Amino acid sequence: MSNFRRFLWTIPQPAYVFGCALLVATSITWEWMDADLLVTLIIFSAIPLILLAERLVPKRRDWLLNWRELVEDACWVLAGFLIWLPLYDEFYDTPISDAFTAIRDSSGLPFLLEPSSTIGLLFAALIALIASEFIGYWAHRIQHRYVFFWRIHAAHHHITKMSVARADRTHPLEFLALNLGGAVALALLGASSDVVAVYVTIVVTSTRVTHANLPLRPGVIGYIFNTPQYHQLHHSCNYEESNTNYGCVIILWDRLFGTFSNIENIEKIGNGTGKSLSILTQLSIPFRSNDCIRKF
Repeated sequence: MSNFRRFLWTIPQPAYVFGCALLVATSITWEWMDADLLVTLIIFSAIPLILLAERLVPKRRDWLLNWRELVEDACWVLAGFLIWLPLYDEFYDTPISDAFTAIRDSSGLPFLLEPSSTIGLLFAALIALIASEFIGYWAHRIQHRYVFFWRIHAAHHHITKMSVARADRTHPLEFLALNLGGAVALALLGASSDVVAVYVTIVVTSTRVTHANLPLRPGVIGYIFNTPQYHQLHHSCNYEESNTNYGCVIILWDRLFGTFSNIENIEKIGNGTGKSLSILTQLSIPFRSNDCIRKF
């Protein structure tokens, strides 16, 4: 691949992610569309759009999904949209958020993330993202360190191909941990509902892109944000390679805490034996013995 083509492949990710965030921010400040409806449309359109792109320009043809795999992924996605997405949409009002809001109020922090301008919303969402990803980084790292916590995370790593819909291969129990960082950070920072809307847009579009089977390159945003190349390495079947790049959306904390890697060539995706597991087996992992888990 020529240097010019490599540069061109650095453009789609920031254009898509920040383009969607800008659309949501302007829908709030300019009132040209209902922001909640726009966020919903962006969330629902992300998977089919990126699936189409994967078919047209896949990074690896051996990662292209067959019909059986597409149906299986659809089950995970539907579960997320019908069960977990509504909970995700409401997580800012959970008892956890209320508790940290009370902590914030009693501490007398002198600021609130309540901007009214488009640029302000984008900047505030970025601050909230970096803060929540700090919590998420350490939670993710702990999951890889201890078998007890690995149990609920293992289902996400037992994929043998990268694809956009596989971002939703998340065990129901893990959704609680995934939402914790955002709930705490947004509450402590006093983020407004408008900031939350932009924040959610960036999180959802970014996680879709980082799991995609596309030949995207890190570019400048790779200094702060996670990219497909970095996250594909995290899904490597090689144990040492998989214990890198813990950031979900932000790669900055990996760079600061020594877990970042930019290895490009990945031999195999998966975990353990590298074999594909059924949905029922993946859902049952948290309830199996340590010895059984190590055999998968």
